[in-house]
Amino acid sequence: MKKLSAVLFVALLFVQNIGLAQTKLIEKVEQKGDEIVIPYQKYEMDNGLTLIIHEDHSDPLVHVDVTYHVGSAREELYKSGFAHFFEHMMFQGSENVEDEEHFKIITDAGGTLNGTTNRDRTNYFETVPANQLEVMLWLEADRMGFLLDAVTQKKFEVQRATVKNEKQQNYDNRPYGLFREVNAEALYPYGHPYSWLTIGKLDDLDRVDVTDLKKFFLRYYGPNNATLTVGGDVNPEEVVKLAEKYFGVIPSGPEVEDMKLDPVAIDQDRYVSYVDNNIRFPALLFTFPTVPQYHEDEPALDFLSQILGTGRSSYFYKKFVMTRKAIQASAFHPTSELAGEFTMFVLPFPGQTLADFEAEMRQILVDFEQDGVSDEDLQKIKASYESDFINGLASVSGKVSQLASYETFADNPNYIKKDLERYRNVSKEDIMRVFHKYIKDKPAVIQSVLPNEDTDPAKADNYTPQTEGENPYLTTDYTGLEYTRPTGDTFDRSKKPEPGTAPLVSVPDFWKQNLDNGIKVIGTRYKEIPVVNLQLTINGGHRLDMNDPTKAGLASLTASMLSESTENYTAEEIQEEFRKIGSTINVFASQNSTEISVRTLKKNLDRTLELMEEVLMRPRFDTTDFARVKKQQIEGIQSNYKDPAAIASQVYDRLLYGDEHIYSVPTSGIEETVNRITADDVKSFYNSYYSPEISELVVVGDVSQDAIMDKLGFLKNWSPKGISLPGLPEPKSGTSTRVYLVDKTDAPQSQIRIGYMTDMPYDATGEYYKSTLMNYTLGGAFNSRINLNLREDKGWTYGARSYFDSEDYAGPFTASAGVKAAATDSAVYEFMKEITDFRNNGITNEELSFMRNSIGQRDARSYETPWQKAGFLQRIVHYNLDKSFVDTQREIIQNISKDEINNLARKHLKPDQMYIVVVGDAKSHRQNLENLGYDVVDVSEKGDILTGIKEDTGATGKE
Repeated sequence: MKKLSAVLFVALLFVQNIGLAQTKLIEKVEQKGDEIVIPYQKYEMDNGLTLIIHEDHSDPLVHVDVTYHVGSAREELYKSGFAHFFEHMMFQGSENVEDEEHFKIITDAGGTLNGTTNRDRTNYFETVPANQLEVMLWLEADRMGFLLDAVTQKKFEVQRATVKNEKQQNYDNRPYGLFREVNAEALYPYGHPYSWLTIGKLDDLDRVDVTDLKKFFLRYYGPNNATLTVGGDVNPEEVVKLAEKYFGVIPSGPEVEDMKLDPVAIDQDRYVSYVDNNIRFPALLFTFPTVPQYHEDEPALDFLSQILGTGRSSYFYKKFVMTRKAIQASAFHPTSELAGEFTMFVLPFPGQTLADFEAEMRQILVDFEQDGVSDEDLQKIKASYESDFINGLASVSGKVSQLASYETFADNPNYIKKDLERYRNVSKEDIMRVFHKYIKDKPAVIQSVLPNEDTDPAKADNYTPQTEGENPYLTTDYTGLEYTRPTGDTFDRSKKPEPGTAPLVSVPDFWKQNLDNGIKVIGTRYKEIPVVNLQLTINGGHRLDMNDPTKAGLASLTASMLSESTENYTAEEIQEEFRKIGSTINVFASQNSTEISVRTLKKNLDRTLELMEEVLMRPRFDTTDFARVKKQQIEGIQSNYKDPAAIASQVYDRLLYGDEHIYSVPTSGIEETVNRITADDVKSFYNSYYSPEISELVVVGDVSQDAIMDKLGFLKNWSPKGISLPGLPEPKSGTSTRVYLVDKTDAPQSQIRIGYMTDMPYDATGEYYKSTLMNYTLGGAFNSRINLNLREDKGWTYGARSYFDSEDYAGPFTASAGVKAAATDSAVYEFMKEITDFRNNGITNEELSFMRNSIGQRDARSYETPWQKAGFLQRIVHYNLDKSFVDTQREIIQNISKDEINNLARKHLKPDQMYIVVVGDAKSHRQNLENLGYDVVDVSEKGDILTGIKEDTGATGKE
């Protein structure tokens, strides 16, 4: 064989006799110098399965991805949601894998897994320690070739209920959750496969049965419509042999041709609207039909959306956000395989008409045409795209996913270079051309999302989507499709492969250095991609608001002001300086700290540090900026009172901590406290509490200790202020378990929070850490008792969990879920039953083994990316941990006994001292909750008690 170039090796007719069948090596791509490329080998198997292998020995991990070229676009009218439904069903066991075993096997191996579905593809993926490769291929092959006999009517019904709950949680009960569904119906013609969302229509799911689902699988889930991509610490020759072993006998399915549809066009503006009771701010959206993914005009349209709606120099930000007319305003241009959508949106503050905003949005397009595109626009957008491309290669999962996507939609795994060039080559003329071709004076869907019936839309609706009629688009021939079990194995497929020896995982080498002014610095060298990440933690955060609780939210408002004007730059200018070099900076306050996080390409490190210094050391605290940011914070607080999930968490925190504790108030504060904050308060907070002696800096990237320390003069010269952090009062102690009910009238879902305040602050190797191990079986893993009960067995929720959450001070134990409304009281009962049963009866031997394996082996994926390393190092420096703490944790995991777990459960699970918060339709749930044996206390969305609390009767609910 002859190598044709240093980069690309093609051997179209080269055949390797491996395993059960013949596998063609299609091409081999290698990296040359510093070019941006993902090296790989591509094969094609006899049954049509495409196999792509990326060899990367930087971490002892392997990522396996199976992408099927089928999404909701392959569904038919009145049969929507099939592809997404199968995403769920493919985790429900197959011929040789028991029910729920997929999650259990991978989690037991220390891995992580998931599946996703969009309009055009479905993928299943897992990241595991490298010794688990064969097990992963066995699992994926079993659900590709041996699934249907295991698909039962019972599983079908449970997963149908789970999908319905996902629809309610992520769409019906979420603020603005339905705008995409309304948009799709209005933009695309009747029957177009994009006229419904991937999750489908609930009526369609109700009318189909398990036989319909099986036919869909037989039509689209064959190996010839799939790409298997394997990346990480692997030997390509071994991967080919294993792929042949496990996938080779699976027969090809029916041929699946690429879909080709005419471009979408609408002949006039279509005005549509709906009322969303979960929102405070109305929304106005323009959506124009554009081009599919990888169309030659896609990059220029992406750039146009950035100029109009991304960043502080954008038209939408300056016209609406800077002027305090709206809390958000933007533009974006997502594309799919068959079509694209150019969307402009604004979330106006209450009190202004959407008709006025429509006129202003139209005027923006006029202004843009007059102004044109500047050289600076191109510079900053191209820099951002380059940075995003490079950062996307930080993990093996990112590289594998990119290869799989390029193969599926561009028919070329090596499309990354061409893709980047498409964006680098966009000209000003290209942007103006696509503006005139697709946007200017073109009709759009104009959608108004209204907070109540009294709010007027931009214009009265003039379009009603068609809902009945013959199918004008896809009809699929399912005749002759019958499942035949694959044959020809030379091994026993029913036996799970034995993994090899678990890889030895080393904690990343790191260095420490304390500056004279008190800053603790920790860092590690990372060379896989040319980036540098810095994370400055200034301890205190919301905790410091306790010095004047009447102005709670001050820490958050101060952090927000650091993203505004500085002494030398306006708010717009400083952000644009970062965008010119593709760097980012984020400043935010949490309960315990203020974080300044910076990400940059290595080549732009010096300029990024100059800008970081400007942000940290020279904030202007401009009064105009302050007025705008303060208004945004207040409006955000008011908006949270409409969101059921936010209400549940806020009421729960108030009950946990009590009104005398600062953490009973959200980090952003409440309306009364933020209204009291002045610009002088922000300046005073910054001058008093932004100080080096309470700060920690983490550095992860392609830079040595000496090199980065030489560049940190501005931090070395930061003068300490002699401050120390205040202590916190003891949280309010709980009494007997009660239900606190917040009325969310006619809510399709209820949000539930259950828990109490522990007495355990964070520790890395003590009782708190051991209690997290105890909880893993109860509610910490996907296969936990709580999630298996409420999601997998009952189908009441999209997910349920429990956790301990402590930092410097003791935090709560919490169990939580969003559940379908009809199951509210039953879900509370099952939560309490699981907690009580685990406390009383303890862990099983099998569960203990599962916990040991799962947590004990997951270190292999704990230090892979720069941000994972940064999080790990930040905890080390903050809690002054020695590198050996990881070894101590491993010893604890392997040696903790069943008795110790059970003693921790009896000590730290307190079903008779729980706060139970339910946010849902009170008239439907109150009596049912009382029937469980609990006192039910009505509270407002702010946590104010609306009905008196009965004397303590000792009631803890039925068991």
